[in-house]
Amino acid sequence: MPADFIWKTPIELFWQVRSQQTQKQIEAGVLDAGTRGSVTGGKHMDALTAGVANLFRADPEIVFDIRHGGRLSLPGYYRRTKDWDLVVLHRGVLVAAIELKSQVGSFGNNFNNRTEEAIGNAADIWRAYEEGFFGHIRPWLGFIMILEKAKGSTTPLGDSGALFPTDPIFRSTGYLDRYRILMKRLVREKQYDAAVVAATAIGLGTIEEPVFDLSFANFEAAIAARIAYIKALPDEAFADDTLPSA
Repeated sequence: MPADFIWKTPIELFWQVRSQQTQKQIEAGVLDAGTRGSVTGGKHMDALTAGVANLFRADPEIVFDIRHGGRLSLPGYYRRTKDWDLVVLHRGVLVAAIELKSQVGSFGNNFNNRTEEAIGNAADIWRAYEEGFFGHIRPWLGFIMILEKAKGSTTPLGDSGALFPTDPIFRSTGYLDRYRILMKRLVREKQYDAAVVAATAIGLGTIEEPVFDLSFANFEAAIAARIAYIKALPDEAFADDTLPSA
């Protein structure tokens, strides 16, 4: 079954929940500024998170401890803890940690924040791993970004007038292109093991993911490979690993 078909319903629910949350705040007279009213109620990414969780349930020969919803704190190095959206464990070993983000509107205001989060979260957890907080089995990190396809996210941006010459790759790019550059580079540098950058028009279940390296299909294949790796480990590989305290 094509990956875009599998993820069509979660994307449709993403838009439906956002719309419902905005309507509830309008009716209550407490609408947040801009588009925040549709996200501060949470839940808009739940269907996507559940879809990723189901990927770790695909192999009947292994059972994972899959956690999402609520606080899922993992130890950091530059800060005490970081809450992840989905955490997968097996026999006390951290199998995977995945972050799911979205951006609808306010592209200029939020792009740098999302970029800094993606870079900083990876740097923090890998440094914590080097210090031995997760045992000796390397964690698997994933990142999913759902971005509204709109004029504000696709229109090429002008030169910001940097003090020094910038990387030509960013020339004539919009925010969607820049998210793709960001995540493609982070994956190639092993800061994340797999990532998705998908664009979707408001209110629709359509998914545009022209970069295969950042597609749901590639993400699914990477998780399947992770499952196969964990299954292939001998029992002694888990002997000294314990679930870290929050």
